[in-house]
Parts: sequence; structure tokens; C-alpha cells
Amino acid sequence: MSQLPAFLTRQNGELHMEGAALSRLAREHGTPLFVYSRAAMLASLAAYQRGLAGRDHLICYAMKANSSLAILQTLVRAGCGLDIVSGGELERALAAGVQPERIIFSGVGKTRAEMQRAIEVGIGCFNVESRAELDVLDEVARGLGRRAPVSIRVNPNVDAKTHPYISTGLKGNKFGIAHEEVIATYLHAAGCSGLQVVGIDCHIGSQITQSGPYLDAMDRVLDLVTAIEAAGVPIPHIDFGGGLGIDYNGDTPPAADDLWAQLLARLDARGFGQRKIMIEPGRSLVGNAGVCLTEVLYLKPGEQKNFLIVDAAMNDLPRPAMYQAFHRIEPVKPRAGAPMTWDVVGPVCESGDWIGRDRALDVQSGDLLAVLAAGAYCMSMASNYNTRGRAAEVLVDGEQVRLIRQRESVADQLRMEVPLA
Repeated sequence: MSQLPAFLTRQNGELHMEGAALSRLAREHGTPLFVYSRAAMLASLAAYQRGLAGRDHLICYAMKANSSLAILQTLVRAGCGLDIVSGGELERALAAGVQPERIIFSGVGKTRAEMQRAIEVGIGCFNVESRAELDVLDEVARGLGRRAPVSIRVNPNVDAKTHPYISTGLKGNKFGIAHEEVIATYLHAAGCSGLQVVGIDCHIGSQITQSGPYLDAMDRVLDLVTAIEAAGVPIPHIDFGGGLGIDYNGDTPPAADDLWAQLLARLDARGFGQRKIMIEPGRSLVGNAGVCLTEVLYLKPGEQKNFLIVDAAMNDLPRPAMYQAFHRIEPVKPRAGAPMTWDVVGPVCESGDWIGRDRALDVQSGDLLAVLAAGAYCMSMASNYNTRGRAAEVLVDGEQVRLIRQRESVADQLRMEVPLA
């Protein structure tokens, strides 16, 4: 059996997260249920903090990975800023208590209203992704009598070697300014009275499991910084984005502190060691900190496939349906019999509603399963498809368990709708 993540153990065969038995949490809070380890999140953050110790830096958690308020508070209180991509995330960030100057606003489609609100509260930086966005931001800032701090996101045309849906640094992706247009764009920004250039930004993708793409992107960004500053525009900070992967299925991404040892060595060798560094990790801080507990509803053996039907579905765990992603599935209390091969599927009326293909499991109806590595891009992407309520969430801190999101009811879903008279 593969080794469990550090925050999960088996005590008398039963899965525990830190000091809490997962079966007890399922009994108390129902299923599907997301369970997160505070210690695991802080340990992941600590690796980045070790790697950047002694450097002028700011770690901004990319909250799109999981924007539940208690998780934001956990990371902010441990020293994180926040990376946002919408006006809604801005309000969540402020509700979590982050200082506005420690917020970075990324994304290709910021609206005028979002820009205005972000300028008014005093965020630290807008990561701008097009010339058109620069001009609108300049207009909005001038209308407020302010200067908006900007960093231009460059597209270095580097292959992150990840799923095409989460690759962001190639010419065919919608993100960033093309490498050959960057200097002219910076000169344009420097000439806008409503803008203040504060940095340069690069992000090449998500679930990256190799160091090479980061090193390639760094070299291209540093080449650009040299050229931009030679053209007369100072670049106070360099933002290298995030995207470091986690272990879903034997993946072997570098540890964050090891990765940054390599990147800082390259940065120092090229004479940029004193520059302020910004980064925006997301999945690597929260992904392996979470599991989704689900109950086995029915066993449906078949001639070609055996289906194991559980109460979690694609609205709770969208990654398999969206990315054909792998999540390890573990019984909470293993049985001693011979396993059968099952497709683990949910109750949603879609053939794409699957959690795992061809899994060897010895299970019966009523058993509990833990879907691992469910801390990132699950709850934040959850939906109400089939009028299913979003799951409850709990945060484990040693033996203490906090309910951090109540299970959503049908009444909650209907509250905003207006029926015909």
C-alpha cells in the first residue's frame, strides 16, 4: 500500500486526520464532507518560508485553490498575503483580515467596478494582462485621483508540461502579454498618469512537477527585466507566480524549499538577488491538506464494468470530470476480503460523473471512503448541479475540530430565486 500523506494515519486500521477519527467526523457532520488539516497547510507554507528566508519577499496564497474563509484566515495569520482573481475574492480576502497592501489582483477580465473597489481599498498590485486592461485601469485610477500599482504579466512561451487546461504560459494561452510586446507595453504603462509600475509578473501553469520550466521562465523574465530597465522603466519586484504541483498519483514535484534553492541560485548568479520576490502558491499549500469523505450507497456489478456508487459527485469533486484527474481513494475502515475492481461514480445524471476508474476496493454499502488530495479546486469549484447542496467543511487542529462551513440546504439554494406569481 502506498504511503499516506503525513497528516493521515491509521490507528487500529482506521483513518485519522491528526487526532480525529474520520468515521466520527462523518457521523457528526454527514457526507459528503471535506476535512482539512491545519497542520498540513502550515507545514506546506513553512517550506516556502524556509526557502525564502532572508530574502525580501511576499507569499500571496492563490485563493482560487480554496477560498473558504477559515482556510484564508489560517494562512493570513501565518504570514500570507492573498492573490485574487475577482471582486468576490477581494471581499473574501478583506473578510479574512488580510491587509489590503498584501493583496495582488490577477486575472484577464477585471471589470471597472472591480478595479475601482480594489483601488479604493488600497491593494498592493494589479497584475495586468493586456494593453486594453492597462488603459481602462489608467482611466479608472485617474477618475479617482489615484495611481494604481501595476505589474505586467508576461507570457514567456514556456511549456509547463501540465494539463492543457491549466497551462498558462504558452503563446496559445489567453494569459499575459506576448514576450515580444513587453517592452513597448511597459513604456506605455510608464507614460500613463494613473498607473505606477511596481513589478513584472509571470505564471506558466498549475500542477507543475518539474523544476526545469520554472528555471526557463525565470531566465526569460530576467532577460526582460534587463531590457525594460535599459529602456528606462525600473522594476521594483519580480513575481514568479505559483503552480507547484502535489502528489496525486506518484507525482514527484520538488519540495518548495528545494525548488527555491535552485531558483535563488539562478537569481543570484544573474545579479538579481536583492530584488523583491513575489510568489502565488495555491494548490501546493492546501491540496494535500484535505480529504473528501463519502459513503458507499450501492454496489452495481456488471458484465463490462463494476460500478461503486457513492454520495459524492462531480458537483463536489469536479476535477476528474473536468481534467480526467486522478484522486487516490482509501477506505476509512478497510475490510479483510479480496478486493474487486470498481469504477467509483456519483449519483449525478452524467456519464462524466466519476471519481475514480478501475480501483481495487473491498467495500459494502454503508462503508466510508476518503478521496485524498481534495483540498484544492474541489470546494472552490463545487456547484449545485442537480440541485445538490454543497458539502460541509471541517478544519482539524490536533484533536480539535471546527465546523467551518455548514452543509447547504435546498432552502439556501432557492433563497435568491424569484418564482413566478
